[in-house]
Amino acid sequence: MQMLDKLAAVERRFGELESLLAEPGVVADTKEYARLAKEHADLAPVVTCYREWRRVEGEIGQNRALLDDDDTEIRELAKAELPGLRARLESLETELKALLVPRDPNDDRNVIIEIRAGTGGDEAGLFAAELARMYGRYAEGRGWRFEILSASPTGLGGFKEVITSVDGRGAYSRLKFEGGVHRVQRVPVTEGSGRIHTSAVTVAVLPEADEVDVKIDERELRIDVFRSSGPGGQSVNTTDSAVRITHLPTGLVVTCQDEKSQHKNKAKGLKILRARLLERAIAEQQSQIAASRRSMVGSGDRSERIRTYNFREGRVTDHRIGLTIYSLDRVLEGAVDVIIDPLLTHHQAEALKAESPGPARTTEAGRDASS
Repeated sequence: MQMLDKLAAVERRFGELESLLAEPGVVADTKEYARLAKEHADLAPVVTCYREWRRVEGEIGQNRALLDDDDTEIRELAKAELPGLRARLESLETELKALLVPRDPNDDRNVIIEIRAGTGGDEAGLFAAELARMYGRYAEGRGWRFEILSASPTGLGGFKEVITSVDGRGAYSRLKFEGGVHRVQRVPVTEGSGRIHTSAVTVAVLPEADEVDVKIDERELRIDVFRSSGPGGQSVNTTDSAVRITHLPTGLVVTCQDEKSQHKNKAKGLKILRARLLERAIAEQQSQIAASRRSMVGSGDRSERIRTYNFREGRVTDHRIGLTIYSLDRVLEGAVDVIIDPLLTHHQAEALKAESPGPARTTEAGRDASS
């Protein structure tokens, strides 16, 4: 389907939705009304941009006609306005192409981020803690809520595993590209000879599931309770408040022991389990566009990396798009957008190639605008 045909279809659907939502009682079901209202809101930016594109295209046509006017002053004014109108039309066309790229239905969801130390021992654990802090600072900067759901600390202040939640509009849309193996190259604090070590940390980013998305049958769960313990087996609680939840059909296991309340640990554990089950369902249903969690994090080996953090050079390199930035300190303080924005741009460009919507300019004025 050509781009203009697609835009016309979108505008027709937008009009249908406006009529449905404007008539009281036509859509009686509350959930259906909410679904239609969301669809209407999602289409609004496309329709607004398309109507502006048509308006500018019309102005170009009018100005072209004025180039043959008998009045010299009018001809000169029309000629002077054309370059700006052509530039505006081109900008709107680019925006329209981007708006027509199919959205990931999970983009507006909150996320669960699972960070685990891979190869590298204590040094990997320390870097896992730094990545958790980095995402916490990033979330704070965007006004999102960041919470540690579960953590397995090491004796040196690192984490063998830390699971966090990030709540905020569009959280998944910006953080989904963080999933993979993050490699760190630096001299560990425990290294006396000054040799650079390479360690790896795996990150999995899962869209958070609502209860309506993933219904969990309590009969399919085995819930074990035990006493929480800190690093080195040190007891931190004298009651059986820690919870281990096993989802029997899939074998997925979640353990939470950070809260003193067994009820709170169970609630956090179910939140993580739902996210994992949703991600699993997405991977099965849409394997071509949503990689499974296992492929996202790989084996944790140093060679399977999406990004390298080199401390000696102050460098961060994202290997997927060949991007290198010499501002490591700023990135670790939460300025991750300098990497996320180029990743989003690259992803959008690839999606546009796959869509191949065809040219938008079909009128005489439009053809002139492309010259």
